[in-house]
Formats: sequence, C-alpha cells, structure tokens
Amino acid sequence: MELNLLKRPEGPTIIQGFPGFGLVGTIATEFLIHHLKCEYIGNHWFENLPASIAVHEGKVVHPVGIYYNKDNNILVIHSITGGPGMEWEISKYVEEISKQLNAKEVISLEGVGTAEQKEQPDTFYYTNDDSKKEMLENSGLKLLSEGIVMGVTAALVLKTKIPLTALFIETHSELPDSKAAAELIKALDKILGLCVDPGPLYETAKIFEEKFNKLIEKGLTATEQLKKKQLNYVG
Repeated sequence: MELNLLKRPEGPTIIQGFPGFGLVGTIATEFLIHHLKCEYIGNHWFENLPASIAVHEGKVVHPVGIYYNKDNNILVIHSITGGPGMEWEISKYVEEISKQLNAKEVISLEGVGTAEQKEQPDTFYYTNDDSKKEMLENSGLKLLSEGIVMGVTAALVLKTKIPLTALFIETHSELPDSKAAAELIKALDKILGLCVDPGPLYETAKIFEEKFNKLIEKGLTATEQLKKKQLNYVG
C-alpha cells in the first residue's frame, strides 16, 4: 500500500480517531491537531467510499487526514468518515502506516455506549502490551473487562501485532459528545504528558462538536438529494 506523505517520521506514536459512538474519536483527534499545532503531512482516500467531500469555512475537510507533531513525535490520523463495512480495510491502512514508519505504538480513541448519564463518565482501556497495564491503572483508567467493541478499533484488536492501546470513554449519545471527547483527552494527557490546559478544553471540544454537527447535517442533506436524483432518473 502506497503512503502519500509529505514527511515520513520515524518511530512515532500514532493516535487514531475514526467516527464511532458519540464521534469522540473524531472530536478528540481534531482537538489534538489544534492543541499540538500539528502540521498536515498527507491524506488517504478509500475507493469504496462515496465520492463526496466536506467543506468547512472555505477549506476542504479531508475524509482521512494525517497530521504530525515533531516535538512529541506524534502522528494523528483524523477521520470524519468511517464507512460501515470498511473497518477491515481501514485497519489495514492504520497497520500499514504503522509498519512503514516503524511506529512505537498505536493509540485508538473510542466511545462506548452507556444507558446511564453520568456527571463523570468512566474511562476504560484495552492493551495488547502487558508492560503498559500498570501505568494505565496508575493513570486512573479501568480495564475494559466486559463490553462490545466495534469498528476500526475492533478490527485492530483482532488483527494487529503492533503495540496497541485503546482508550474508551462512556457516552450516552449517538450524536457528537464533546464532553466525553474532552474526558478522553484528559486521560490521554495523563499517559503522554501533553500539557493540556483543562480550562478551555470543554469549550474547545464543544466548538468541534458544533462543527461536526453541521457537517453531519450537510452530509444527510446531500445523501437525500442524491437519492431523489436517483429516483428521478429511474422514474
């Protein structure tokens, strides 16, 4: 698989967030890109996805964008599109970019559904690296001992041999959940020491939530328009 990257950092920590429950992975990686002042180094397009793009404030929002922070040697894979049925292909891409860049590890950001609305949602972890468990426990995270994991993270858990840690935050909403995404960033900060200021964190995450709400609404409108055109054509 060819990687079209402007830079090829060696041995980065890869943080990936694909759309999932509450869109927390997408919102959290967007926050990281801005907070760490990551530079854009490439993007990827999966051919089986619909031929459509999102435009926000006059700029194209890449379906899958690749960003890099040199100071922390962190590579962020940020996505606004998941594509049901594309999980295996997407996980292969994450694994391939990890292998080609000799990544230190992959950290996957996800939401897990809960029927209970909590003031302080719990953050869980899964890792295939036993040497990290004590550090994760000391960071206040709980081992995900029971639950259903879906999407790209599930595909990676089943397939990859690359060191993988998945962070899961409880979210009660199927809509973008900025609060849960903010809690996920706080957990990530404890692990990587990113010096995140918790003050503006929730406000900034809320801005990203509103952004993705607008993109979702536009996407649904575009889908309905496309269906109408197809029906008119058939008729």
